[in-house]
Amino acid sequence: MLADDSGNYLIKFHGFWFTPFFLQATEELLKHFKPLPNDVILASFPKTGTTWLKSLLYYIVNRSSIDQLTRSNPHKLVPQLELQVYGPHATSPPPFPSPDTSSSNRIFGTHLPYQIIGETVYTSDCRVVYVARNPKDTLVSMWHFVNTLEMFKTFPWPLEDFVDNFCKGHIAFGPYYDDVLGYHKESMERPKKFFFITYEELKRDPKTHVTKLAEFLGYPFDNEEQVEEVVRSSSIETLRNHEVNKSTDSFSFFEFPHNSYFRKGQVGDHKNYLTKDMINRIDTITREKFQGSILNHEEE
Repeated sequence: MLADDSGNYLIKFHGFWFTPFFLQATEELLKHFKPLPNDVILASFPKTGTTWLKSLLYYIVNRSSIDQLTRSNPHKLVPQLELQVYGPHATSPPPFPSPDTSSSNRIFGTHLPYQIIGETVYTSDCRVVYVARNPKDTLVSMWHFVNTLEMFKTFPWPLEDFVDNFCKGHIAFGPYYDDVLGYHKESMERPKKFFFITYEELKRDPKTHVTKLAEFLGYPFDNEEQVEEVVRSSSIETLRNHEVNKSTDSFSFFEFPHNSYFRKGQVGDHKNYLTKDMINRIDTITREKFQGSILNHEEE
């Protein structure tokens, strides 16, 4: 057990760090969650594009309910397993994507690494989508996100301390690198079950990768116009402008305000915040951990 610089206690579980809240939910999930054959699970490390991917997945799978995202935050439509479905704030029955959604097309999110949830999904025919992001942009996005909490309004978490925690892996759901490597390995070995996508390549060419994602999920598009509509309607710019996502209200199950999920979404934003020494430190760790097996995050 250790305490991070925010004052929260972190507990190590199967090589990863959890707050007591998320560890309790994780243990419940591992005991009770049984994926259905047609379930879709979006896995991600925090602040790597989770909100965007939840929107994309929802649009792809529920095209007849495409207007739902104009009225509901993506995290309400695609519930987080270890937050909304299991744990202290879970609802019964679980909050499936929409009232008219049957059990044949459930979509869930999770921040659990494959090293922990792998046994649960291994024997199921469910499909898993994993989104990775440049560690430097991930770190900066996490730092901004955490500092939206009321407890940090007066004394924000110093960036240099956050960088140190991130690099050591001493952060909720960390280490980041082990999380990415776990899912990347599975996507290489079982590409029909695991779809690995990076935030950066999705930003560079959304239509191509959204088309591939739809085919992987078994919901291919009929024409290019459908692809363009999904890309446009689920873009960060579009989502940010919905009234529900401008709100400073927070969910009953999580204390972060709705608008904190839609900041910039830019590739390379870390350059506006990290010092040269911070960047060099992160790049060195990235080279050591990934060894060129993922992509060159130093270029972003």
